[in-house]
Amino acid sequence: MWEIVKQHGIEPAPERDRQSWAAFLRSQTHAILACDFFTATTLNGTSVYVFAVVEHANRRVRVLGATAHPTAVWVTQAARNLIMDLQDAGATVTHLIRDRDSSNTRAFDAVFAAEGIEIVTIGIRVPRMSSIMEQGAPPGRRLGAGADLQTRAPRPHPNA
Repeated sequence: MWEIVKQHGIEPAPERDRQSWAAFLRSQTHAILACDFFTATTLNGTSVYVFAVVEHANRRVRVLGATAHPTAVWVTQAARNLIMDLQDAGATVTHLIRDRDSSNTRAFDAVFAAEGIEIVTIGIRVPRMSSIMEQGAPPGRRLGAGADLQTRAPRPHPNA
């Protein structure tokens, strides 16, 4: 292929006009958050969806809340609470990486846009773009989410 291109006098493609995903993450790591849901099982066996945000710079996990039925209104309120927490902490955030979940509505995006935070949606079926969240959330006890959360499936009783 190279010989054919060279014979016809076609120069190699210029460098990309934008940086790669890995270069973007490295250059902006101090100002990036990633958010997603993971499931947890309470001690009584019910499953809940836990909404969490990870700071890329230090891998700090902020649990924004847990609910059995996440709605767009609930997620938007969690975003408002996150913005207040970030302001109280004096954090400078410029980008939020999120998936294309239906609970992430325009109202959710508007909360961040009002603060100058750019929303970066990951590609469809490209979980590596949100690899920090997709690697699996750490156990509930390490998240500080409370003693009633565990992230592994309950074991059957030995006598069952």
